[in-house]
Amino acid sequence: MTKDTFEVLHEFYAPAKRNISNETWDYLMGGAETETTLLRNRMAIDRTVFRPRVLRDVANVSTRATFLGHDVRLPVILAPIGSLQDIVASGGLAPTRAAAEFGALHMLSSVCKPGLEEVAAANAYPKLFQLYVRGDAAWVDGMIARAIEHKYAAVCLTVDLDYYGRRERDIAKRYKPTARREQSASADPHQSRFSWADIKRIRKNVKVPLILKGIATAEDAKIAVEHGVEVIYISNHGGRQLDHGKGGLDVLPEVVDTVRGRAQVIVDGGFFRGADIVKAMALGASAVGIGKLQGLALAAGGEAGAVRMLELLEDEVRRCLGLLGVTSYAELDASYVASAPPLPRTGMHSAFPLLDEGY
Repeated sequence: MTKDTFEVLHEFYAPAKRNISNETWDYLMGGAETETTLLRNRMAIDRTVFRPRVLRDVANVSTRATFLGHDVRLPVILAPIGSLQDIVASGGLAPTRAAAEFGALHMLSSVCKPGLEEVAAANAYPKLFQLYVRGDAAWVDGMIARAIEHKYAAVCLTVDLDYYGRRERDIAKRYKPTARREQSASADPHQSRFSWADIKRIRKNVKVPLILKGIATAEDAKIAVEHGVEVIYISNHGGRQLDHGKGGLDVLPEVVDTVRGRAQVIVDGGFFRGADIVKAMALGASAVGIGKLQGLALAAGGEAGAVRMLELLEDEVRRCLGLLGVTSYAELDASYVASAPPLPRTGMHSAFPLLDEGY
């Protein structure tokens, strides 16, 4: 693969769809039940529009940021994908290596192969570990201890999977991704019993930064901060859990207003373009999680595809910042965005309209 293999982000779409099975495609791109939450993720981004300023000196624009003390080339986290091994044979190794090569961060899912030890050994670059609760308190504490032992820079607990969402694309095909097939029958009750008391215990015993993924309200963000959580991760699991939820970007302002700088904030849900990232940063995010686009890039071009995807996002972000009249995220605030009715395009057609034209 050469750089000109992918010159625009939508070019990952067609080869990705060719390279993976229909079942894996639906696992990656689908949502729960009516997929309303999935669509609202994009709708929230699309109805957020820019208010650019002009006649500023924007000859030198920086896309760099700092997350949990780590200097990154782009405020992007390659979000955890559980059955990533169904998308790319090397599983979690590919995004970890891509993130290190480019200068972003990868968050490894606890159910992603080949496992936390092998991924940790891939390189010494900072990486994050995400945990699904599939055992009792001793099991959780043991998993966290393993992650810390292997130098993960932070631990993330997913808190929106008390029940597995009805992902009807999968159900209609009688399909389970590999991580789901390998899950024991006793795993789900542990997640559904997980509570703030567990967060209190973990926070008391764990010294690395703690991230809670799946926060969807200001109320829960407030409780998280009161428990000493360093990072609030706004997510609706890519629209794959609770149906009829708000889009991720729509949740961001209330969480930022509640947190008031006491924690950093990640947001994901339908982010496919550099402009999407800039909108989140203008509204107070510290970083943006990239899930489906990451999967498309890995399916289309493996590790090199993920690096190229990050390069293209970086180019879009730099141009967007310059055209807004700013040279860094620090110059952005909510005055650079406004609300407008979204266009009638939905889903992938919203992010990549040229797909409709046969490009």
